[in-house]
Amino acid sequence: MAEAAGIVNDGGLDNNVEFQKLIESVPPAVQEIAEAVRRLVYDVLPKTVEVIWHRQGSVGWGTGPKKFTEQFAYMMCYSRHVTLGFYRGGELSDPAGLLPGTGNTQVAGTLSMRSLKLKSVQDVDQSALRALIEEATKRGVPPSGD
Repeated sequence: MAEAAGIVNDGGLDNNVEFQKLIESVPPAVQEIAEAVRRLVYDVLPKTVEVIWHRQGSVGWGTGPKKFTEQFAYMMCYSRHVTLGFYRGGELSDPAGLLPGTGNTQVAGTLSMRSLKLKSVQDVDQSALRALIEEATKRGVPPSGD
């Protein structure tokens, strides 16, 4: 597997030591949101490759460790919410309108990133969010090998 600047977890949902270190400094309510997002990502794509970037305070998910070519989503925790972003968010259909904006082209004209704030576990439990993640796993990332 290619080297990544972050810590690569390709051991699945139960391999959560680095993820727990990443979220330990945020309030318990935000930790619960972050854990719910992580469970949802692994539920949608069980063979997810997770990369933890402690310096950036972020986690990325994809079929490999490379942010812009093998990952479909990232997450950052704040004091009152979690931001979940999609590297190709501008390409997602989003019929429920969860993602604000249209996704400006970035990173050498190849990505159209969009993100949303999740303020409760109920926000994570929306079927529309699951649909976004399902679609994101099929946009611009290599197959997972399922």
